[in-house]
Amino acid sequence: MTTTLRPTGPLQQADDGEKSRSYEVCVNSRRVGTIELATDPGFGHRAGIIQALRIDEPDRRRGRGTVAALAAEEVLRGWGCGQVLASVPPDAEPALRLLESLGYTERSRNMDKAVPPRAPELPADVEGRPMSEAEYETWEAQAFDDYVRSWMARGASAEEARAKAEASRRENLPEGLATPGVSISVLVHAGTVVGHVWVAPREVRPGEWGSWVYDVAVAEDQRGKGYGRALMLLAERAALETGDSLLGLHVFANNTPAVRLYESLQYATTSRNFFKQLL
Repeated sequence: MTTTLRPTGPLQQADDGEKSRSYEVCVNSRRVGTIELATDPGFGHRAGIIQALRIDEPDRRRGRGTVAALAAEEVLRGWGCGQVLASVPPDAEPALRLLESLGYTERSRNMDKAVPPRAPELPADVEGRPMSEAEYETWEAQAFDDYVRSWMARGASAEEARAKAEASRRENLPEGLATPGVSISVLVHAGTVVGHVWVAPREVRPGEWGSWVYDVAVAEDQRGKGYGRALMLLAERAALETGDSLLGLHVFANNTPAVRLYESLQYATTSRNFFKQLL
């Protein structure tokens, strides 16, 4: 039997190079499922993403999904992609087994929690306050440079990386600290700033908006003192101030201390994000 992907419509291509297309999964020309492919705007046109893969119930557990995923990788190679991404719910055991068998590696997780009805109390030895304009200038310059380096590490040229950093700044912080809905706070201990947290509106789950932790960090020489937990409590306060009932975040899977911290604060994993290099 031959498993193939049959396009259901023309290739969609945007001016910036992003592509997408839907296919039927066919066995000897008989439809057995569907698959949706695209390039991922979060990683650039060099990365493809399997947005959805569904095999019809009568044809499951016959290896159809495995062959369809391999065929999808060939399509993405043809698009010039050097890696492929896929996200699955944490309890989707068949999908998780499929990705593992095909050599995908977990890169990160999305997590969220219901915001408590009352603002949490901070530890007695710290306090939170809004980031000042002077602090913002220093932080924003560092964040910009870090963003550029992260894109170059993914294969973007220096020019492409800077363009993406500029676009991100225009989209997420067009008015700096005065950007509507944005909260950037610092945590202070004994008069010294020991960390910061950036919270802003975002679609946390499909069709459901809330607050999102875009950036949280403790000063390198202040780590291991519980300040990360205090910063996350500041994030909950920021969400409450905007009336949001949901607070989400993204964490790299190999950052075990952060994952454990978020789990202890009642965050639950909503998706596990995988990648595979296309040789």
